[in-house]
Amino acid sequence: MSTWRNWAGTESATGVETLRPRSADEVSAAVKTAVEQGKKLKAVGAGHSFTGCSVPEQVMVRLDGLASITNADKESGRVTVGAGTGLAKLNAGLASFDLAMANLGDIDKQTISGAISTGTHGTGARLGGLATQVVGLELVTADGSVLNCSAEENADVFAAARVSIGALGVITSLTLQTVPAFLLRAQEMPLALAEVLGGFDELADGNDHFEFYWFPHTELALTKRNNRVAAGVGASPVGRIRGWVDDELLSNRVFELTNRLAVRRPALVPRINQLASRALSAREYVDASYKVFCSQRNVIFRESEYAVPREQVVEVVDQLRAWIDRSGERIPFPIEVRVAAADDIWLSTAYGRDTAYVAIHQYHRLAHDKYFDAFERIVSAFGGRPHWGKLHTLGAEQLRERYPRFDDFMAVRDRLDPGRTFTNPYTRHILGA
Repeated sequence: MSTWRNWAGTESATGVETLRPRSADEVSAAVKTAVEQGKKLKAVGAGHSFTGCSVPEQVMVRLDGLASITNADKESGRVTVGAGTGLAKLNAGLASFDLAMANLGDIDKQTISGAISTGTHGTGARLGGLATQVVGLELVTADGSVLNCSAEENADVFAAARVSIGALGVITSLTLQTVPAFLLRAQEMPLALAEVLGGFDELADGNDHFEFYWFPHTELALTKRNNRVAAGVGASPVGRIRGWVDDELLSNRVFELTNRLAVRRPALVPRINQLASRALSAREYVDASYKVFCSQRNVIFRESEYAVPREQVVEVVDQLRAWIDRSGERIPFPIEVRVAAADDIWLSTAYGRDTAYVAIHQYHRLAHDKYFDAFERIVSAFGGRPHWGKLHTLGAEQLRERYPRFDDFMAVRDRLDPGRTFTNPYTRHILGA
């Protein structure tokens, strides 16, 4: 028996049985045993979700034994990988084959199966989340069957299982559609928030990947534009000293200290944010795509993120700014805005609509409930869909209204897991019993 705890410290479980299978057959045997004993079983990734989506109740399956690339076809770009493979290991492995993921989020600590199951995404107006790069998967269901799923085989399960919050079974392997390895030119610079919001569509559509971070209580935003380089352009990465100063000293160590100061002296937060936003200097560099996409984030925080129709994101940010101004709340963490193309995955936050993501954060030693509740009220008026791994309060009935294929997902769930072996308190809340 062991204790499990997520990265943010928001969820934990004690006294759970821990299994570490090394093959799909061993996963199948573990599931069959759990069903026979009437136990709930949950596969657990790296624990980077803030919600209880992966909290085990009785049996915890760790997929560390399924954590490698098992097949890579450079010609087609199809790569099969064990479900427990961490994104950092996957990115390095793909690079050794001169391949890469077309798009990634901004951290690489998750496992690939955990990342797709919760709808993890990056940014790019013409690109979808990580799950859209999955072209096949192997799923162990409640009767111990091992289903191969793709657009051609078990297509309904494939549409449901790419973003399933672990509610359909245990994913044991995934086949990814990768692309030839590529370099990105990163351009980071502060701009007036009014300029960013006024030109948002041009910035989102005019770059391969665009995002911005706005510091509450200021009029400045940090913009990030990442674009593929022309043929013949080589890498020119950030220098070691500059990289350490920007990405470790300022973004982690100093940021931790300023947040601790915010706990003791909340009235200083607007001044701290003003200084932080003005301390950001422009930089430009060229590096391997995965090195540009992903960064280290060591300061512990709480996060809520909602997907809204892209055409309404500026209004959402404006309403959030207005609430912060009149509430008197002090927010030391920036607000992050990204974009994604519409997709056809049933429980994807971008299902059926071009999407913008608004993510809010609060330092873990500061109260966040009032802020997060207000944010949730604002985005709900725009049909906002919560990231499955980030804090929200919505339940099954509200989510059914926001996902056109919600009941189709439930029909697949009823067929694959009628006894609810893969349930936990979180899935009971968001999907119903």
